[in-house]
This record gives sequence, C-alpha cells and structure tokens, in this order.
Amino acid sequence: MSSLLEVRGLSKRFPGVQALSNVDFDVDSGEVVGLIGENGAGKSTLIKVLAGVHRADEGEIRLNGAPVTIQTPQDSFGLGISVIFQELNLVGNLSVAENIFLGRELRPAGILRSFLDFRRTAQRAQQLMQQAGLNCDPWLPVGELSLSRKQMVEVAKALSISSKIIIMDEPTSTLTGQETELLFEIIERLKKNGVAVVFVSHKLDEIFRMCDRLHVLRDGHHVGVTPTDQTNREELIRLMVGRDLGTLFVKQDAEISDTVLEARNLGSDKGIENVSFSLRKGEILGFAGLVGSGRTEVMRALFGIDKRTSGEIVIDGRPALIRNPTEAIAHGIGFVPEDRQVQGLVLGMDVRQNVTLASLRAVSSNGFLSDAREKHVTASFIEKLSIRTPGQEQVVVNLSGGNQQKVVVSKWLATTPRILILDEPTRGIDVGTKKEIHGLMSTLAGQGVAIIMISSELSEILAMSDRIVVMHEGRKKGELSRSEASQEKIMELALRESSQGVA
Repeated sequence: MSSLLEVRGLSKRFPGVQALSNVDFDVDSGEVVGLIGENGAGKSTLIKVLAGVHRADEGEIRLNGAPVTIQTPQDSFGLGISVIFQELNLVGNLSVAENIFLGRELRPAGILRSFLDFRRTAQRAQQLMQQAGLNCDPWLPVGELSLSRKQMVEVAKALSISSKIIIMDEPTSTLTGQETELLFEIIERLKKNGVAVVFVSHKLDEIFRMCDRLHVLRDGHHVGVTPTDQTNREELIRLMVGRDLGTLFVKQDAEISDTVLEARNLGSDKGIENVSFSLRKGEILGFAGLVGSGRTEVMRALFGIDKRTSGEIVIDGRPALIRNPTEAIAHGIGFVPEDRQVQGLVLGMDVRQNVTLASLRAVSSNGFLSDAREKHVTASFIEKLSIRTPGQEQVVVNLSGGNQQKVVVSKWLATTPRILILDEPTRGIDVGTKKEIHGLMSTLAGQGVAIIMISSELSEILAMSDRIVVMHEGRKKGELSRSEASQEKIMELALRESSQGVA
C-alpha cells in the first residue's frame, strides 16, 4: 500500500554542489515524520523541491500512489502541501490577517469583489490566531511582531489552508517553552485529523517526542529511516554526522582577567531599564531569559543599533561614546545577530563579499579594495571555520543555514574584536556545527576575547557560561556564577516579577 506522499530517486544539483543524490522519502496521513541531518545534508533542498521552489533534476514524486509534477509553489499548494520555512515568509508592512490570507484574500460577492471583505477576514483570522496561540490585533502589521509571534502567524497561515501535508522547518527555533507546547498540541490535533506532518528540527528531544518515524539525510544522500522508538540519540547522531561526536559542549577553562566592559544603568528606547553588568577578558557571559525579556535589546543598545536613553558604557575603565555600530566596531566590539539572513548577511552577495563586509579598510589600499587581500582573508576563514562552499564566489543564499552562520561569525572575526556578542549563535544549526561553534567560543575565550552569549537553550547557557545574567521584561533580575547556576534558578529569576534580589 502506498503512502500519502512518496519521493523516489530524487536528485538535485546546483553549480558545484550535488545537493540531493537519489533520495527516497515518504510520509503517510496522520503521521509525524522527522526529517533530520546536519546543515548541508539536503533537508532544505528536499523541502524546496516539494514546495515548488526548486525543480528536481531526476526522480519521482507520488501523491496517493499517482505521479505528480511540482514545478511552482502554486503546483505544491494545489496538491495540498503547505510549508512553514525556517526563514519566515511574511510581508512586514501587511497585517497579520492579510499575511494569513495572502494570495487567497476573502472578498465580497458582486460588484465589490475587487475589495477585501474586512469583517469576514478579521473573524476568520481571529479563529486561526486563537488556534495558533496568537493573541493580538489581526490588523497589526507583522513587522511589529517578535520573531516568536511571527512564527505563530506562519502556523495560522498553514492552518488556514486545510492542507493534507504540512512541512515545518525548525518551527520551534524562536518559540518560548509555552509556545512550543501549544505548537505540539496543534501538531497532535493535525495528526488526529489525518494530516501528514513533516517535522524538521535539530532539537533531538523534540524529534523523539513528536515523531513516529525518522528519515536521516547526510551529504545529500538518504542514509536511514527508522521508527523513533527503535533508535536512540547516539545512533541518530552517528547516522547524521558519520562519526561519534562525543560530548556536545566542549567549553575549556580560560584565564579570566581584567574587566574590559561595563554597562552602567543602561536604558534604551526599546524598553530596557537600568541594566548593569560587567564583562572580563577571556570570559563567556551568558544572557538568559524568556523570549521578549530584553536580552537582544540590551545588546542592540550596547552596539549602537538602538538609541540609548540612559546609562553609560565603559571600556577599559574609560567612558565610551557608542552612538552607532561604526563606533562600536571602532571600540573592538563585534555582534553576531539573532536573525542571520535579515541582519547578518547580504544574501545576494557571495561568501567573500560577506566575510569582508565589516572590515573593508583592512582589505583596502588607498581607498580601493584589494582583491588579493579579500581572497586571502576569506580563504583563511573558510579553512579555520570549515565553511562548506564550492568557492568564495558562491552566493551565500545558496549555503546551508550552518554555513551561513559560519560566514556571519567570520565577518565579525575578521574585524579582530576584543568583545564579541553572539545572539543565539546555534539557532537552527545541526549538532555537528553546534559543537564547532562551541569549540570556537572556547578557543576565542582562551585567546582573551570577552564573549557575551545570548541563548534560549538553558543547557547551552549552563554549559558554556562562566557567569549568567537573567533578564525579565527589560530588566536584569539576577546574576549567577557558573557553580551556583541551575535550570531551576534561571527560570525562577526569568519569571520573577519584582526586582528584589538582583545580584
């Protein structure tokens, strides 16, 4: 008996890259199937073929046993396939309701059919938003929402389609624990209603909790399929990476010395109030808190992106005037942002252009870019960070998420920072690349770089931080040493309403 969706012998090649090679995949009605593998394994390419973004070079796609052709997103949509991409596909200046029904607008009959039926659109949007756990004005522009709430708009959009197959690419990467639980409830309802769900995640706990079966890709090849209850984490990691990773978190002790940065009573126009902390040479300072707690906003104020309304920044014991990122860079600060595709990269540029973008003076001579210097710097980082790319001229939009993240990190390392801010450095990347990023952080700390790391993964915060600052609603709620920190203590501070007991 055939499955609802079957992929047989699928291959896809890009210039210099064999993204998929003879891949098989299947998912049945009422089943949650995990699609897993390292970044660059071919997961995104397979998803984009099913979504009609890419066309397969070889192979066959069957729906209910019958061959189908998917050449455009409209073909995919017409077959009942809905995709929630990791990099959200929303229009920021349109409202939540308009995004949910984009391309399928609800219109009145008769002579008014060219206009939007505002009442029906709002009512239906509210129903879908409630199902997705999103509580806001349906006419609020999506651009004003946080990443986690934008993710829930994508879920509501998928629910509006009544799809037979929903593909979720890293759907929990920006969600709080409560929002994740709500998403899991939605998936369970979809499953009971006979919808097939393809669940893509690098979080193995979620994979084992939610998925009935697992398809594993490695280097564009299908290397295994197994019922979830017949495997374990170690076996799965070996299949994904082709080797035993050992301990995932590889923090090494580093010499922590003088204070290099102090934030004193920092406030910003984005809701930050009276935040103070210090950072020392060779230290990894973790910033924890729920999504929306103000962790990122503190760093944006520190880096000169958001307007500082109060407080001062002190570097090496002297007040530092930082009104914009250019001044921050001049003080030796680098900032790897949370959203690599929107804030960290110029997607239409190649690897070399992105790597040197923040250090153009260092690769220039008499005001002109030096091709030789650019190539030398880029080659060194491709080797040092093991960036998988056909060449320096590869456009970064064609790289996997993990390799895109390495390009962003390279860009800031090329500025030779003394202080490096890493906002969710391992969001949406595979376990192998995570270990490489953690190893790089330890190496940099050992070389005396002072690091601030924001992470929503408590296990990462606890394993990699020398000290931990906990935020809640724009305020610092506490500070914990490595020895005293625990998940329970962090969550107690993260949920604290009062400001008493701040370390």
